[in-house]
Amino acid sequence: RAPAPPPSTMAAVSARVRLGSEIPNFDAETSEGPINFHEFIGDSWTILFSHPRDYTPVCTTELGEAARRKPDFDARGVKLIALSVDPVDSHKAWAADIKASTGQDVPYPIIADPTRDLAIKFDMLDPEEKDLEGLPVTVRSVFFIGPDKKVKLMLTYPPAVGRNFDEIVRCIDALQTAALGTATPVNWQLGDEVMVPPPVSAEDAAAREGFRLVEVPSGKSYMRYQKAPTIERK
Repeated sequence: RAPAPPPSTMAAVSARVRLGSEIPNFDAETSEGPINFHEFIGDSWTILFSHPRDYTPVCTTELGEAARRKPDFDARGVKLIALSVDPVDSHKAWAADIKASTGQDVPYPIIADPTRDLAIKFDMLDPEEKDLEGLPVTVRSVFFIGPDKKVKLMLTYPPAVGRNFDEIVRCIDALQTAALGTATPVNWQLGDEVMVPPPVSAEDAAAREGFRLVEVPSGKSYMRYQKAPTIERK
């Protein structure tokens, strides 16, 4: 049997953010002033996305794209908030470069995490990749947080790979659709038919709008589809 990890390691592991868990609360300074994270979320969907550092090329393109897509997030009732390990003054000055290179102002707050306390708390550090100061680099984490402040989905990209914001928007659509008692199949897009989850009885499934059953050789009735329900958005 392998030896148990030391207590400090076990505490760190147990503190990791997991799907379905409440996102930890914190107070922080941002490019738009101080926030309490749970108060910032309120009763909205929220996306928290982290960045390795200010004045880095991939991060600059991502923040510009998030700004360009903000109307899409607004239409879905989603707040955006970024995080980088540099201080607030750096974030504010970096915004000019983002504007010059992408054509976008930054219309959402960027959290300052110069001590890396939040990067550690949210398990955002890559122990294998170091910055010029020899410190672990913050990875490109994305936390999708529901109005109940619970983590609904997480994505993690290495520092060298930029995020796909089409996929991030698609994930929001899928989460908001799944919250209505459905499941989304492979490559699903908003407006496509959805699937009936296994816990739903055959009688209740058959009563759903657009219900259809795909018969399979096993004879099991699990490939069940229906029309996507309408998402009521604020």
